[in-house]
Parts: sequence; structure tokens; C-alpha cells
Amino acid sequence: METQDILFAFLLTFIAGISTGIGSLLAFFTTKTNTKFLSVALGFSAGVMIFISMIELYQGSLDYFNSANGENSGKWLTIVFFFGGMFIIALIDKLIPNFENPHEIRMVEDMSEKNNSVDTSKNFKKLKRVGLVTALAITIHNVPEGLATFITALQEPTTGIAIAIAIAIHNIPEGIAVAVPIYYSTGSRKKAFFWSLLSGLSEMVGAILGFIILMPFLSAGLFGALYAIVAGIMVYISFDTLLPAAREYGENHLAVYGLILGMIVMAVSLNLLM
Repeated sequence: METQDILFAFLLTFIAGISTGIGSLLAFFTTKTNTKFLSVALGFSAGVMIFISMIELYQGSLDYFNSANGENSGKWLTIVFFFGGMFIIALIDKLIPNFENPHEIRMVEDMSEKNNSVDTSKNFKKLKRVGLVTALAITIHNVPEGLATFITALQEPTTGIAIAIAIAIHNIPEGIAVAVPIYYSTGSRKKAFFWSLLSGLSEMVGAILGFIILMPFLSAGLFGALYAIVAGIMVYISFDTLLPAAREYGENHLAVYGLILGMIVMAVSLNLLM
């Protein structure tokens, strides 16, 4: 594996992670949530993830397992690891309390509520806790996403770029989810931006873990397992997080249009670049 390939994979993971900071900046410098944009963007992200997972990663996993274990075993191993990826991310979701779930929809307009709220230290402490726990929850979610971006970019740079873009888009509203309650409770834009950005940079933790732990053991069988797990994780995120979030912004049809557009863009891109 060339050094430049490794650095490129790290760079893509970093770019995907810092987009939570973009979400917090949107909360600070805009006065109204662009629900149409977010609905299309989240739908687009889901379309990219689903298409890549089912067309590229699942088939890639199958090819790797077939070469390492034979065709019959390869099929079953791909299925097991694909749904294993779904189980992993579902378990992470299960361990996070619902009322502090990082995927709770927050609006830019919530920032202005600070000026109209009752200034009680009790309420502020509660809001700050919600913001910090949300940041922690997003951090936990982002570790496997960072691993997915890094490992995929190592082997398939084009696919890695697409995954990084999709993850970056879906990290933007997560940045808002962290920034709003922390700013609301502290009045500090710096603190809100810091925690929002830090939660996104946890993507790098996944990349670093992949580099330190998995790189020495990379093989056809390991790539097969990782591709299938990543595919399962991304399909789960798309159906459990991105599409419901897009619809909750109140633009149902736009979410579907974004989904279809994401699939079309990926289909055309992969056909032209590969």
C-alpha cells in the first residue's frame, strides 16, 4: 500500500468529519433552516450510500470472499457480514437513550429561542448536558463511519470519495444538533463550534483504528468482511437516519427526489470513472 494512498484515505475521512462544524456555522450565521435543501441533501446522501452499498460494496465483498473462500462459502460470508454490519450500528443506537439521540431534528430557528427563554441555571445545565451527550453519541456513531471511509478509500478511491461526500452531507444536521443546545445553554459560539467540530473529527478515530489494527492484516478475506460490514452499516444509516430525518424536515417528495438523484449521480459517476 503506497503512502500517498494512505494519506488520501485519511484526508477524505478528515473532510467528512469536519462537516459537523459546517452545521454549527449554519446555525450561527443563518436565521432560518433551509428545509428544502436539507431534505434533498439528506435524501441524496441516502441514495449515494444505498447505491454504493448494494452495487459496489456488496459485490466487492462477494468477489473478495469468493477468491479467498470459494464461491459457495463466499456468498454466505457476504450475507453474514452484511447483516452483521447492520447489527453493529443497531446495537450502538440501542445503547444511546432516545431523548439524547444524535439524530433528533433541530432547527436553526432554535438559536433565537435563547433570547426569549427563561434564564434559569437549571434549564441551562440540562440543555448543556443534552448538547454534550449528543456530541458523545455522534462521536460513537462516527467511529464506524470513519472506518468505512478510510478502508474503502484505501482500496477504491473513487468509491471512497463518494462515501466521504455522503457522510459529510449527513454530518451537517448533526453539527446543528450539537451546536444548538450548547450555545443555548452557554451563550458561547466558540464552545458550541468546538464540541460540534470535535464530535465530527471522531471520524478520524475510526480511520486511525483501521490503520493501526487492520492494516497489518489486510487480505482478500478481511477486505470481504470489511466491505460487507460497511455496506450493512450504510444501508442501516440510510433507512434509520437519513430518510426519516429528510422527511421530518417536512419535504417528503423532495427527500425521495434527492434519493433518486443520489443514485443516478453515483450510477453515472461509477460508469464513467471505472
